[in-house]
Amino acid sequence: MKRKINNTFLGLVLALIMVMPMSGWSQGAQQAQALLDEVAQKVSSYKNIEIDFTWNLLNQKEQVDQKTQGNVTLSGDRYRLSMMGMTRVYDGDKLYTIAPDDLELTVSDLDPEQDKSVTPSKLLTFYKEGYIYAWDIKQKVAGRNIQYVKLYPIDTNAEIKNMLLGIDTATKHIYKLIQTDAQGTQFILTVKSFNPDQKLAPDTFKVDLNKYQDQGYYINTLY
Repeated sequence: MKRKINNTFLGLVLALIMVMPMSGWSQGAQQAQALLDEVAQKVSSYKNIEIDFTWNLLNQKEQVDQKTQGNVTLSGDRYRLSMMGMTRVYDGDKLYTIAPDDLELTVSDLDPEQDKSVTPSKLLTFYKEGYIYAWDIKQKVAGRNIQYVKLYPIDTNAEIKNMLLGIDTATKHIYKLIQTDAQGTQFILTVKSFNPDQKLAPDTFKVDLNKYQDQGYYINTLY
């Protein structure tokens, strides 16, 4: 059976409007906005970023606890994501999905609906538009101060309950992303390493279709 990279990582919207006293909401929102602005400014200063992460699907009620690891390289809109034994490469024009177990390589245009949400290229800046913010808890993790900001979408038709974004207050890098849907399922992304401005191979965001054909891959074109 063909496996798919979890689309929750590739594209997610959230729902629910927070109910709390307006004065406290305003102050917390301003703090959260200021911190997120610092994060966005820091991220935009990098030419590229390499991230190793863990991905955890957790639903205590259903006794589901699935974990996997992955990595993603980002440069502008382009990305290379490896996760669950598959690789996705977006070269700025076409999206390539490489499935070694199936010996299949799919070439497609980027889905407009997916492009509106949290694709890997937007992973570190998705929160800049369409969300309401609230100041949340602070935690000490291995000597690092992690400040959480809670996000709620403006779109009342969204399917996810809320999101917690953990930010390292010293580096202004995202450390953790915790999403909770209406059924109580959590999707937890934890950054293991964050390496900006790396010397990338020239073919990082390129896919040689001839090479894969020579290896016996079926090339599936969807555009």
